[in-house]
Amino acid sequence: MKQRIEIGILYSRSGNYRLLSEACRDGAMHGIATVNADPASGVEFVPVGRDPEGQIDRYAPLCEDILRTTTVRHVVGCITSWSRKEVIPVLEKTGGTLWYACPYEGFESNEHVVYMNACPNQHLVPLLGYIVPRFGRNAFLVGSNYIWGWETNRVARDLVGDAGGQILGERYLPLGDVDVGRLIDEIRATRPSFILNHLIGPSSYAFFAAYEQLTRDDPWFSAETCPILSCNLTEIELPAIGDAAQGHIAVGPFFDDGTTRWPQGTASSEQPVQPRPSSFFVSAFSSVIVLADMLSVGENEGNLDFAGRTFATPFGPIAIDPQTQHASLPVKIGRVAGQAFEMVEEVAERIDPDPYLSRYDPLATFGRPNLRAVS
Repeated sequence: MKQRIEIGILYSRSGNYRLLSEACRDGAMHGIATVNADPASGVEFVPVGRDPEGQIDRYAPLCEDILRTTTVRHVVGCITSWSRKEVIPVLEKTGGTLWYACPYEGFESNEHVVYMNACPNQHLVPLLGYIVPRFGRNAFLVGSNYIWGWETNRVARDLVGDAGGQILGERYLPLGDVDVGRLIDEIRATRPSFILNHLIGPSSYAFFAAYEQLTRDDPWFSAETCPILSCNLTEIELPAIGDAAQGHIAVGPFFDDGTTRWPQGTASSEQPVQPRPSSFFVSAFSSVIVLADMLSVGENEGNLDFAGRTFATPFGPIAIDPQTQHASLPVKIGRVAGQAFEMVEEVAERIDPDPYLSRYDPLATFGRPNLRAVS
């Protein structure tokens, strides 16, 4: 008989990053359906959901409500680093664990968080290692005005310097701001080799649209000459951007090619997978699958031991570093083609997490010895 276990779901269903949030929520719910439909699993998950509605001041109270008023010990949730950092004190007080399914800026490790998407050595480092030899060394950095934008661009400044390049500009917009004219004017004036985009939601969509117009005015800024690079762009947002995304480049642990093998036990047509599941969907799905795997073999809900374990996920087999609780992940670099990504380069094997970049080697990065071209 399966053990019934409540699991928290903390995602906004409205707000500036709704598309990303819905992808994560869908992935988590599909994971729950998959576990519950699998006769080999020893657990049955009961979701306990809360909706912060995109308001940062609601994440901590709602997370605490879940952990104080139910039997939940594990919460799959949060999109922004801002919201993740808001709930960490609650997790520390209550002994809960957050399964975080989004790429993030690194330089963090907390025993109450399992980081299930990429950190800088799994996104930004290989991305720039691919880009610099092909497009040049000089960057323009844009981002939303909060932790993800600030800190990822801080790492990018160091990496571009290591590559012998220059930062020709660095600008930020408040979350949700779509007034991108000043950014476009500065990019036009400075003519960088590439633009590193850490804008979120509507700000990013407006930026792509304005950059497409800039390309019409000056072909120098075409994706073939001066691409926009993203560490968090996935299939789920391409319809919102439209043709303006074509040819631009993103990095992530997963891009859907229609051949993904879902773990045995995945529910059938009653819980269909998204037409093109994104890495956000897959990370949240995998969070639930990994947790179920751990609990099915008798792990204590409050003290998971990841040492020596590997897990079957749509990413392929992954491990969780027991010291930092970050996932080992594949690295894929894709170019937007239609409503999908075509792979241009990928790492042959999964990359172990290095959230503090303690093993980063500039020569190896920009020499790309561990990468194989696929087109």
